[in-house]
Amino acid sequence: MENIIDYLKAERSQEWRAELRKSMKAKERTSAKRAEMPEEDPNYRNTNTVEVNKGLTEKQAFAEAKRCLDCPDPTCIQGCPVGINIPKFIKRIDQGNVLEAAKVLKETNGLPAVCGRVCPQEKQCEASCFYTIKMGATPVAIGFLERFAADYERNSGKMAVPEISENNGIKVAVVGSGPAGLAASGDLAKYGYDVTVFEALHEIGGVLKYGIPEFRLPNEVVDVEINNLRKMGVKFVPNFIVGKTASFDDLKEQGFQAFFVGSGAGLPRFMNIPGENYNGIFSSNEYLTRVNLMNAAKEEFDTPVISGKNVAVIGGGNTAMDSVRVAKRLGAERAMIIYRRSEEEMPARVEEVKHAKEEGIEFMNLHNPLEYYADDKGRVKSVKIQKMELGEPDASGRRRPIPIEGSEFIIDVDTVVVSVGVSPNPLIPKSLSQLKVTDWGTIVVDPNTMQSSMPELFAGGDIVRGGATVILAMGDGRKAAAGIHKYLSEKVKA
Repeated sequence: MENIIDYLKAERSQEWRAELRKSMKAKERTSAKRAEMPEEDPNYRNTNTVEVNKGLTEKQAFAEAKRCLDCPDPTCIQGCPVGINIPKFIKRIDQGNVLEAAKVLKETNGLPAVCGRVCPQEKQCEASCFYTIKMGATPVAIGFLERFAADYERNSGKMAVPEISENNGIKVAVVGSGPAGLAASGDLAKYGYDVTVFEALHEIGGVLKYGIPEFRLPNEVVDVEINNLRKMGVKFVPNFIVGKTASFDDLKEQGFQAFFVGSGAGLPRFMNIPGENYNGIFSSNEYLTRVNLMNAAKEEFDTPVISGKNVAVIGGGNTAMDSVRVAKRLGAERAMIIYRRSEEEMPARVEEVKHAKEEGIEFMNLHNPLEYYADDKGRVKSVKIQKMELGEPDASGRRRPIPIEGSEFIIDVDTVVVSVGVSPNPLIPKSLSQLKVTDWGTIVVDPNTMQSSMPELFAGGDIVRGGATVILAMGDGRKAAAGIHKYLSEKVKA
């Protein structure tokens, strides 16, 4: 571990060292223990939708903020896809001015309470923290502090609305109200545009509403941040499918001069193995959407999801963890993850795997389904599974799973959720023949501006990436908003 004092002497300015010593000795800061997030009891939370992480206390947050060294060259910012000024907002918490910290967050991030909960900070800003890259130590809990500041502001009743430019009267349409669309709409409003967001579903929020359970991201939190965008002048139109309800030409006739497409990756993938069409086998998208958005867990609603006692979720990502934990809360006696690689290769966040294990989820790593069997009514009743072992790394860098011959066995299941990935929503590309797309159905864009082959159309998020995190989608939305502003500004000048 590199010595912090030697590093300060060698590479940091005299003014910064003096300020650091004045506020707190370097040794004291670096030796302080990272805050631990309080959590609900596993045996209680796995029976309901109460939020698992309870948030830092004020005492914890103020102590954690003091760990930040306020680096003059903050590498953490480089790890943030939306470019939050991380030392600045943490410094405000350290000074006891939490409302100002929230304002700093919203300079570049319109959804701080969301990102503080679901972003993989351990792979982004915290992975670039000074403690991580220079000392091999635990980073500042940036995500915990982001959530703390956003929640503090919301609970204070003093939600600040970011400054926006005077409305210039130019209409811009945003297709999709997921994280990419929300980020784009917020920045476009700041630039002064007349922004309308069109959402295919009846609820605004996209994947934040239909794809992430309330025990990870409460709907109330999402709604508050969406309402802040409304206060900035952003208009939302639900139950509106661009390409069906109205075409792009129709919207152009209504005066829209530019478009951002953030329609996501809502097309589920399956494994194409025998029996996959039996009743009781869902895609993770359908399963989570029914429960999260359509109240399928409540008997009085007309869109039930039949969740059995033996539930198998196929996959190892965050969506798989969400699905299996939902199944547990719906009464599954045996809720299990079946994943063909080892736990080390799982793409899910370490925190989500930890929470799932605490809640009684069974992990069947290095196993892969081969075939499903049904009862005489056509409902799945069992699955044949094969054991796997790891071979050499594949193109993704993870070791390739290899079947072990003769290792097959059968287990009882009455519900299966397939969570092996998604494909881009094909509606927009199919409705625009002139739009350039990849062989995988993603929209081709300039990575610097997010502009497509149609000059007035920009895109970002899963419709471009094929599948990504909330914060990466938001980064695309912000970049696209800047690209749209440049395009329209030059168009007006011409």
